Amino acid sequence: MPYNISEIVANFSTEGEIDTIIPFGSGHINDTFRIKITGSDLPGYLLQRVNHYVFVNVPALMNNVQLVTEHLKKKLIKAPGSDPENEVLTIVRTKDNKLFFQDTDDNYWRMYLFLKNTKSYDQVLTENQAYEGGKAFGNFQLLLADLDVTLLAETIPGFHNVTMRLDKFNKAVLVDGKDRIKEVLPELRFIVERVEKMTSILNLGKEGKLPLRIIHNDTKFNNILLDVHDHAQCIIDLDTVMPGYVAYDFGDAIRTIINTASEDEPDLSKINLNISLFKAYTEGYFKSAHHFLTDLEVEMLVMGVLLIPYMQGVRFLTDYIEGDVYYKTYFAGHNLQRTRAQFQLLRKLEEQHAILDQIIHEVSETYKAPSSQ
Repeated sequence: MPYNISEIVANFSTEGEIDTIIPFGSGHINDTFRIKITGSDLPGYLLQRVNHYVFVNVPALMNNVQLVTEHLKKKLIKAPGSDPENEVLTIVRTKDNKLFFQDTDDNYWRMYLFLKNTKSYDQVLTENQAYEGGKAFGNFQLLLADLDVTLLAETIPGFHNVTMRLDKFNKAVLVDGKDRIKEVLPELRFIVERVEKMTSILNLGKEGKLPLRIIHNDTKFNNILLDVHDHAQCIIDLDTVMPGYVAYDFGDAIRTIINTASEDEPDLSKINLNISLFKAYTEGYFKSAHHFLTDLEVEMLVMGVLLIPYMQGVRFLTDYIEGDVYYKTYFAGHNLQRTRAQFQLLRKLEEQHAILDQIIHEVSETYKAPSSQ
């Protein structure tokens, strides 16, 4: 282990004696360790080294996390049957009352209470799981809808800004430093043909027609902790919680839930849509989110479903053209394979656009009927 974890833990306001320290989770950005404490009644802790190359302003990030977790707990205290301490992450402060500890090598460390008897899944396997996922992220947005969006910093500026992603892509094409453009001409045409459509959410936001809200920005299913009964309990990985448009979160979740194949599937014929999981997620999402969504936000949800695989494909292709400098790759052409898989998923989504949009509107309408109030 490259760090002296015991010495780092000693800087935090913990209780009990350390029993064991083990690497934890499947995240690719931060290093996470579970700290088990002697004594069966003590839940223990999660210690994380925050990747300050990805998140360059860790103090601002941790201020975001504090604002969000405190707001969520205040809202849940007033909700009958809620358990704020188990449904929201709890920051463990340092002994000098800070939100993080910075070691002598300038690594940033933070700590949360460990939530016992919870689990996460990397892949959605059942309609119930999809429903719980939609309900959890919808409720997350609902609870934060009255928190002042201007209080939160952008932890990764332009994270879901498709115009910024396209600008970076265009610069890579012009430079063509690895002489790869000749290999990707069909993908270039695919991107260019869809630019106007894919900038619609961002443009509506700039025009003030879509409200800027506090969203999660990384709605993978494994960012939800479920209880022993597979009911959603707690949203985790709050590093990218910042201002954005609700369609981004909806589309990001659907991108992985609806795909019958992996993100980098080489056999494009295996990429199809699981409509039943889409419907289940949508039903769960509206159960929570119908309370605050505007009509235009509902209209643009399906656009978010199209946008996120498009933008992810643009990012993969940009990295391929630049020489595979951002994403980890495991074989030659991996980023190009990823690009083609994302664009094939987008083709399938475009083919079923009308059906997906119909499901969204039918579910939305059920919450407008008097019987549902």
